[in-house]
Amino acid sequence: MAGMDTYCFQGSDLDRAAHLRREAQALLARGDARILPVWRGKVLASGDGAERLAWLAPGHAGLEGPAAEAIFLGLEAGAPLFAWDISDWEPAEGGAEALDSFADRTEQVHPDFPEGTRFVELRAVMTRLPGIEAEAAAMARALLQWHASHRFCAKCGAPSGMAEGGWQRLCPACGGEHYPRTDPVVIMLVTHGNRVLLGRNARWPAGMYSLLAGFVEPGETPEAAVRREVLEEAGIRVGPVRYLASQPWPFPTQLMTAWAGEALGDRIVVDETELEEARWVSREELALAFRGAHPEITPARPGAIARAVLDHWLADRLDRLSAEGDCR
Repeated sequence: MAGMDTYCFQGSDLDRAAHLRREAQALLARGDARILPVWRGKVLASGDGAERLAWLAPGHAGLEGPAAEAIFLGLEAGAPLFAWDISDWEPAEGGAEALDSFADRTEQVHPDFPEGTRFVELRAVMTRLPGIEAEAAAMARALLQWHASHRFCAKCGAPSGMAEGGWQRLCPACGGEHYPRTDPVVIMLVTHGNRVLLGRNARWPAGMYSLLAGFVEPGETPEAAVRREVLEEAGIRVGPVRYLASQPWPFPTQLMTAWAGEALGDRIVVDETELEEARWVSREELALAFRGAHPEITPARPGAIARAVLDHWLADRLDRLSAEGDCR
């Protein structure tokens, strides 16, 4: 199972340098500053397999818009890194895809950017990026999505503006301060003997099954959310649960926390508003699916924590999951 048990967007050596966020505009003017363009959630990449991000220098053609809206990501080897949203650009072809298209494999080429660079869906290339670049891309995508959906003050409704290098929004009308949103999600390895509970959403690619997951509600612990979500979605009661690991998931702004629990019964009652189907899958069946040999089941994509949890369960080494990371 080596090489299949890791997951993306774990902590890297990227220095977020929070103490420099108020100085973002001065950092952007430095000669060693680098900018990652982002178009409608897609990141600019280069290489034959889009295995690295494409960073541009400030002032590069095609980077239109106010410099005050560049987002400071941190320092890498002392050089300041930024993200720049160019979603207003309209490509000649291939620009109609939805931002959150689950399996968008299209690529868009900007005429002003270096040859060989193109915009790619982060989910399609996340397992190829080095750790620092994967973290920077996840940060950029999540922050830009938050800014795009929070342009008005939640207190008074007036337009707000970026501050702190993109890590805050301020309202000039009422003085309201707003900070990036992260949504906590639980994802559950629910087992019953030699079987694991898998479900599928109707929006997923045909045959794809994964672990059940759901949002933690206000005033609720993650442990309680695990039991509630599994009961609501599949009618299964779960006993004690234990924490496994976590993963930032910038699609759009989630923090996935993985948990393991034993089912108290095996009778499934699916909530069809949440799931298209849920089923018990044996270790033997799951091993077939991981090899691409199961006639009905395709597992979660590599790089996602759901895939890592299932991989560790198959190998009977869940205790090692939280110590591992980086999807390379």
